[in-house]
Amino acid sequence: MDQETRGLNRQLLAKLLVIAVMMFGFGYALIPVYKQICEVLGINVLTQKDGTVTLDQNTQVDMSRTVTVEFDGNAQGPWRFRPVVASMQVHPGQLQTMLYEVVNTQPRTMQAQAIPSYAPQSAMPHFKKVECFCFKQQTLKANEARQMPVVFYIDPALPKDVKTITLSYTFFEIAGLDQTASK
Repeated sequence: MDQETRGLNRQLLAKLLVIAVMMFGFGYALIPVYKQICEVLGINVLTQKDGTVTLDQNTQVDMSRTVTVEFDGNAQGPWRFRPVVASMQVHPGQLQTMLYEVVNTQPRTMQAQAIPSYAPQSAMPHFKKVECFCFKQQTLKANEARQMPVVFYIDPALPKDVKTITLSYTFFEIAGLDQTASK
């Protein structure tokens, strides 16, 4: 290699090192720059000017309204099935969790399904379940007891005249699934 090629290689190496250092510096500076931009624009602000930290609140919760949600459980078959609490007060838009208890009173494994119903019927499209044991079949072993969650919220578009919603489940055995025959 001649002297000129070595000089060009050193120049190229120096340029590449400068670029690498600038890229590292940009990545390092990105977080404070992002925070400043968010603060100026007023989006995703978690730290106030006085240094206190606040958590964003769900602005879709209607704190001016309270709806009573009543819970009911009916069992068709050899089950004990009931809600843990009879009712709760919720604000439309507020995420809530409710538990139902079920006990298989038989000495065999059984499969079951829960079917929901709502009263008044006009509340049904506004009752939004995020997670529910009713979404799939449940298999309970002999004498098994289980608590099953319902995670829900009431859509803030619920008509203002609806003050109480009743969520009722009917829990029934799925026929034709004899678990003892397969053993």
